[in-house]
Amino acid sequence: MRADPSQHRPLHWAYLGRVPYAPTYELQEHLRREIRSGRGAEHLLLLEHEPVFTLGRSASPGDVVAAEAWLRENGVEVHETNRGGQVTYHGPGQLVGYPIINLDPDRRDVRRYVRDLQEVLIRTLADFGIEGRRRGGQEYIGIWVGEEKIASIGVHLARWITIHGFALNVTTDLGFFSGIVACGLPAVRMTSIERSIGRAVPLPEVAARVAEHAREIFERRLVEIDPRSLAPVHADSLT
Repeated sequence: MRADPSQHRPLHWAYLGRVPYAPTYELQEHLRREIRSGRGAEHLLLLEHEPVFTLGRSASPGDVVAAEAWLRENGVEVHETNRGGQVTYHGPGQLVGYPIINLDPDRRDVRRYVRDLQEVLIRTLADFGIEGRRRGGQEYIGIWVGEEKIASIGVHLARWITIHGFALNVTTDLGFFSGIVACGLPAVRMTSIERSIGRAVPLPEVAARVAEHAREIFERRLVEIDPRSLAPVHADSLT
């Protein structure tokens, strides 16, 4: 018998707008510590970043092929992270999702968690008439539209509490991916919702659909919060 939805764990979610990478990573770690201590709620942070290349645990410095001058001219930062995967790009027009949730006790399966994230994205794309799909193989984790990649996934778990998550190209300037070996795939072609359907979609609209599908897949009760409620940690960076 399925649980009464009113008894599901609350999932606090917000669309934060455009925020820098570093303070958002620190916020994730703060929220994870709060969950671990028993004081904090689960969160789904939805946002877009200033231009940044992030290197996962499997990346190497050579995966960033752009010259230093190009990085400076285009305002692109480079950050090493503790998420899985290789190198990817985050920037304006891309919806980034950071679920900080506790998979204990009933969802303690990393592969299931990644598949659940993929399903959230597949259902979100379907809302806009796009058929997203999975591909087999560790190097192809993410979501694909035909032979082009539209979303990347990279996560980190500690004591079954998650951080990092996914990046979905909505109206992203795909030219920035030329500065990296995206996801370790030299020949990968990237696409976006805008490119797939021929029109721009506002990121808050996509964020609301992602939150709703996360509610369904993870069996949570959505609680939309004011981003300013996160202010005790990084008020200046998140407003």
